[in-house]
Amino acid sequence: MSTEKIVLAYSGGLDTSILVHWFKEQGYEVIALCLDLGQKVEDLEEIRQKGFTAGAAKVLVENVEEEFVRDYVNPAIQWNAVYEGTYLLGTSLARPLISKKQIEVAAQEGASSVGHGATGKGNDQVRFELAYYALNPDIQIIAPWKMPEFYTKFPGRTELLAYAEAHGIPVKATQEKPWSSDENLLHISFEAGMLEDPWQEPRQDMFELSKSPQDAPDRNQEIIIHFKEGIATAVDGQTMSPAQLLTHLNEIGGENGIGRVDMVESRFVGMKSRGVYETPGGTILHTAHRAIESITLDRDVINLKDSLMPRFAKLAYNGFWFSPEMRILLSMGKETQQRVTGEVRLELYKGNCLVTGRRSPYSLYDSDIATMEADQGAYNPQDAIGFIKLNALPLQVDHRVRQKK
Repeated sequence: MSTEKIVLAYSGGLDTSILVHWFKEQGYEVIALCLDLGQKVEDLEEIRQKGFTAGAAKVLVENVEEEFVRDYVNPAIQWNAVYEGTYLLGTSLARPLISKKQIEVAAQEGASSVGHGATGKGNDQVRFELAYYALNPDIQIIAPWKMPEFYTKFPGRTELLAYAEAHGIPVKATQEKPWSSDENLLHISFEAGMLEDPWQEPRQDMFELSKSPQDAPDRNQEIIIHFKEGIATAVDGQTMSPAQLLTHLNEIGGENGIGRVDMVESRFVGMKSRGVYETPGGTILHTAHRAIESITLDRDVINLKDSLMPRFAKLAYNGFWFSPEMRILLSMGKETQQRVTGEVRLELYKGNCLVTGRRSPYSLYDSDIATMEADQGAYNPQDAIGFIKLNALPLQVDHRVRQKK
C-alpha cells in the first residue's frame, strides 16, 4: 500500500468525490484541489467539507477566474481560435490551467503524484497528462478510469452512487440527466447520453447559459466593446477586469440567445464525438475581435494569422498548450496585437451577433483611397491596368500550354 501524497483535480461532484475515497483506500494521502473557473458551484465551504468527508487530507479551493481569462481565453481570442470551424475551445483552454495548478500544489505539498477523473476515451485525459509531463517530466500520474481494477468496479453511475452511499460520501440526490456537462467562465459543454445520437435534437431544458433564440427579446440590443492591444477592456464605456467583462457578456449574450453550437468534432484519440456548447460571451468577443482586426491589421498579417489559426486551435484542442510550438505562437499572437485598439459596435438579436461599426486610432482604412465617389487624387485607376496584366501573365501562359494537348 502506498503512503504517497497525490494531488487530485477535484470538483466536488460524484465522480471526483468517489476518487477521493478510492485513492485513500489505496493508501494515498489525498490533496483535493478545487478550482473555481467561473462555473456555477455549490457553496465552496460545502465543497470543502464534502472533500474531507470523502477522505481528503486537505481540500484546497482557489478562484482562478481572472487568470483563466487573462492567460488562456484572451490569447485564444487574439488568435480568433476556432476548432474545426465551430468550437471556441472552452474546455480545452481550462485543462492546462488546472494541470498547472496541480503541479504547483504537488511541488508545495511534496506530492509525487497527480490524478484526474477523465475517462480513457476522451480528449481531457490527453490534455491533463501532456500538461503534467510538460511541467514536471518526473511526475507520477494516476488515472483510475484507465485502470481495469477501477472501471470494472464502477462501470456506471449506479455503481458510483451505491459506493457513495455505502461509504457515507455526500452526493446530491438529483435525478440523472441524460447527458453530462462541463462548465467554466467561457462556456458550458454537453455530451454523452442522448447526445450520442447525432440526429437527436437537444432538449431545451438542457441549456443553462442562454435563452433559445425564439424566446429571446423581440428587440435588438446594441453594445460597444473597447479593445486595447487585442484585449477587450470595456463594454459600453464601463471598464472591467477580464473575468468581469466575460461574465457581463455571458449575461448579455445569454439573454439574446447568442452562442449555441451543436457539432460533431474529431477527437484527438481518433473518434468522432458530438458536442453541444453554449458560449455566449465568447461568441461576442470572437466576432468583435475579428472586426477590430479588420481595420487595424495589414492584409498579409491577417492572412498569416488565418493560415496559422487552425494550428493554434489544434494544439490547444489536443493538449499541447505548454509545447514549444505553442510558446512561439502565443508570442507571435501577442506581437500582432500591438495596434489592435479601438471600438466595435454590435447588434444582438435572437441568436445573431452582427457588427455594425468599428473605429480605431490605428485604422488602416483611408476613405480618400477607398471612396467610390469623385477621385480624391490618392489612387489612380490607370495603375490597375499594368497590375492586372502582370498578374494575368502566368494565367495566359498556362492557357496557351494547355491548348497544345
